[in-house]
Amino acid sequence: MAAGPWAEEAASSASPARLPDAPDAQTPSASPTAQHQPCPSKIVNGKLEGNAPSVEPGQIGQQPTPCKLTWANRYQLFANGPQNRPLTPRDKAWLAARNVADPFNSITILGEAGITIGSDSHTPYGPGMPGYGRYVGVSYSQDMIGEFFGTFLIPSVAHQDPHYHRMEKASIPRRIFHATWQVLWTQSDSGKGMPNYANIVGFAIDDGIANLYVPGRETNLGATGSRYAIGLATAPIGNYITEFVPDVARHIHVQIVIIQRIINQVARNEGGQP
Repeated sequence: MAAGPWAEEAASSASPARLPDAPDAQTPSASPTAQHQPCPSKIVNGKLEGNAPSVEPGQIGQQPTPCKLTWANRYQLFANGPQNRPLTPRDKAWLAARNVADPFNSITILGEAGITIGSDSHTPYGPGMPGYGRYVGVSYSQDMIGEFFGTFLIPSVAHQDPHYHRMEKASIPRRIFHATWQVLWTQSDSGKGMPNYANIVGFAIDDGIANLYVPGRETNLGATGSRYAIGLATAPIGNYITEFVPDVARHIHVQIVIIQRIINQVARNEGGQP
């Protein structure tokens, strides 16, 4: 029996209606598009490397470092050491060599030698260029010996981190105390506190060896003990510079790391250097 037109209409209405296709997912126009940072970096062994900003031990948050080393941000090399892993003996040897070869270290040694010999021709080194050359040679020798024992050998044997670790989020009095106390108490490779053998033992070794070759130097026990005490007493000067110079440089945007090198060199000289 043929179905009437009303039967077709009924069948059509009984079939389920087809739903429209779901729209494709769209990113809201207000959502920012993720952008790849071209050169985030960190300082490793005194060089800017890696793909992530460095974080100082005990510091909450991240401290980005510049992608490109410039005259205005070079001071950051002195601020913090590598924080992503403990330094190996090879790393410490490389750090010691870099500190000796640093151009600002050379500028300081050469400039100080010129001022000393030029202002007093009767020093134990002698006058003129021969005296200047002897002064420079002794200064470099002491610098290399100090870095060998204080940055490489003693920290490697004692598993000590040779870097100074800043406390930039603390109050000014707390940071001054931290910089002073770190002369005697510092961090191990694992981040735990430990005696600063690089200073406590290293200063004595440096002074004892210097007694063998520095001209015009008193080598008796009293003079040696006095130089050792002066060395420990003036050691915080370098820590103060390392602690606070980066804060000043961020605000005035000038290159002042050479001030740190000069003060460190003067402090070493007060402790018995030539």
